[in-house]
Amino acid sequence: MSDERYTVILGDRRYAIHRKWAKPEGQGFGFLSDLMVDGAGHVHVVQRGADQPVLVFDRDGKQIGAWGEGTLAEPHYINASANGGILVADRDAHQVLRFDKDGKVVQALGKRHWPSLDAPFNHPTAAAQAPDGEIYVADGYGNSSVHRFAADGSLLHTWGGQGSGPGAFTTPHAIAVDSRGRVLVADRENNRVQVFDREGNFVAEWGDFYHPMQIWIDDRDLVFVTDQIPRISLLTLDGKLIGRCRGAINGAHGLSGDADGNLYLSELPPQEVTKLERLN
Repeated sequence: MSDERYTVILGDRRYAIHRKWAKPEGQGFGFLSDLMVDGAGHVHVVQRGADQPVLVFDRDGKQIGAWGEGTLAEPHYINASANGGILVADRDAHQVLRFDKDGKVVQALGKRHWPSLDAPFNHPTAAAQAPDGEIYVADGYGNSSVHRFAADGSLLHTWGGQGSGPGAFTTPHAIAVDSRGRVLVADRENNRVQVFDREGNFVAEWGDFYHPMQIWIDDRDLVFVTDQIPRISLLTLDGKLIGRCRGAINGAHGLSGDADGNLYLSELPPQEVTKLERLN
C-alpha cells in the first residue's frame, strides 16, 4: 500500500498521516498496546506478551533499542514520570513499575503475580505521576477503582467501585493528571471521561465518546482522547470540544506526542505505529 499523505485537522493544527511509520527489526510488531515520547524525542512502544516488551525508535522511525525483557510480562500502558523516568502498568502481572531513562526498575507498586480484589492490583490498566511525585493508577480490568500512592509507594487512598454513577467505573482504562492537579480517567464502558480532584472527589463528566481508550495532555493544556469509533477528540481542560478527526484505521489504543507537536498512535490490529506529522 502506498503511503499517501492523507491529512486531518485537530483544533488549529493540521497533520499528515504516515502509516507504518515505525520500522521494527525482525518479524514486525507483536500486539501493540501503547507508546510514549521521551525527552530526546525517542518513541518507546510497548508490546504485550513479546520477548522484547519495549521497542525504541528514533525520529525517523528506525529502531534504536529495546528494553524490559525479563521484567515486563504484559505491559498495557506506558507514561512519562519524574526526572525522565517511565511508568508502565504491567497488566497481567498485577504491578505498576517505574523505570529510569535507561530501562532499569527503580520502583514497584503491587505484589507481582498476586492479584487482589478491591485492592491494588487486579489487572491494572494505566498509571500517571503528578509533579509532586504522587502516582495514580487505574485498576481497570479486575477492579473498578483508582488508587492514589505517595511518591514513596505507600497507598494513600482508593476510590471508585462498580457502576455508572458519578465516581463509579466500568473499566477505568486510562488516566492522566492535568496542570490543575485534577485526575482524568477514561471510563471506557461507560463512554465517558471522569474528572476528579486529587482526593478522588468527583468534579465533572465529559461524554460523547464511544469506549474512550487513552488520554494524553500536551504542553498547551489541551486534552487528546482516543476512542473506538475510531477517532481522536481534542478538548480544553474545561471539557470543551475543539477538534475531532479519524486519524487511525481501526482505533488508537495509545497516543502520545513530541515537543514539535507531532502525534504518534499505537494502532489496534493491524499492528502499526502511525505518525501524525504536524504541518502548521
